[in-house]
Amino acid sequence: MAAPDGSMLLSWLSPDAGGHQLRYARFFAGHWQPARQIARGDDWFVNWADTPHLAASADGALWAQWLRKSGNPHAYDVQLARSADGRQWSAPVTVHDDGTATEHGFVSLWPQGTDGIGIAWLDGRHTAGGADHAKHGGGAMTLRSARFDALLRRHDEQELDAMTCDCCQTGASVAGNATLLVYRGRDAGEIRDIHLRRRTTGGWQPAQRVHADNWVMPACPVNGPAVAAHGDDAWVAWYTAPQGEPLLRVAHSGDGGANFGTPREVDRGIEVQGRVQVAADAGGLWLAWLREDGRSQSLWLARYGPTLEHEFGRLQVATLLGRGRGTGFPRLLADHGRARLVWTDVADGQPLLRGAVVSALPAEGAR
Repeated sequence: MAAPDGSMLLSWLSPDAGGHQLRYARFFAGHWQPARQIARGDDWFVNWADTPHLAASADGALWAQWLRKSGNPHAYDVQLARSADGRQWSAPVTVHDDGTATEHGFVSLWPQGTDGIGIAWLDGRHTAGGADHAKHGGGAMTLRSARFDALLRRHDEQELDAMTCDCCQTGASVAGNATLLVYRGRDAGEIRDIHLRRRTTGGWQPAQRVHADNWVMPACPVNGPAVAAHGDDAWVAWYTAPQGEPLLRVAHSGDGGANFGTPREVDRGIEVQGRVQVAADAGGLWLAWLREDGRSQSLWLARYGPTLEHEFGRLQVATLLGRGRGTGFPRLLADHGRARLVWTDVADGQPLLRGAVVSALPAEGAR
């Protein structure tokens, strides 16, 4: 992620004597500074898809989020901590106060106000008591949000959606004067399309579908959307399969996320894994995703103009040694006309982080 001072921040989990550490490093003036520990725990919930996050508020303070077990193996709480200097971290607070031994996770963070942070998460409080939230009819997963100030006090907590997909990642970005929050919705007919909530000075506006894919899916695909913005331009990318064939789509908004145009199809076929990431700059959109065939998994990157009318090129960035869930979700950042990618690979049974900087892509006709 990018910090207000122009530096870049990377966070990751490391195993540590029966527990885990959440660590981060800062890239500044062309160099990575020594890694620092944010927090450590023996009771954390660590999962390939529901990962910690690091964000910066407008005053430059850092905010970190991770998950702590709260009961049965599938119950966990969202923990949030703040650091004014990136060295000393506050004691963590639990983001929600429902006290239920249920799932809380798939978090998004964004700067809100002069020194605060906005946070959204999937909340399973209504699934307490043994309800099967994978089935319709009570006990649905919900989407909630709140704001935390510099003293880690919670404000404005509210439910944004009473029924969502259970374990697809959420995403957030600031477009102009609005905050855009994207997630995979769900209805009584098991349609699991991508929804957007837009927050302006008047508060959260009603949910809208980014596009009517009408994908009927009886279970969670664990494949959430991604959103990026630059000024009033915003883009949402997502995985779907309305006709049984995996598709990767991206849609553009020129009015700060109020309306989105017809999506562009980026990729299709059984090899498309999704796990999409997007990053934006003045030149348009970078989009990264994973594919997997019978031999290997691969990481791809494409570049589009602001309105998505032109694809300037695409590139297979890497062939991964890992397969399936072990490679997790890549991360992508736009940096002065370049794309910076970080991803997880697996070698000799051990996870490792890899990265690449891409400044140009081969044109379509050159592939």
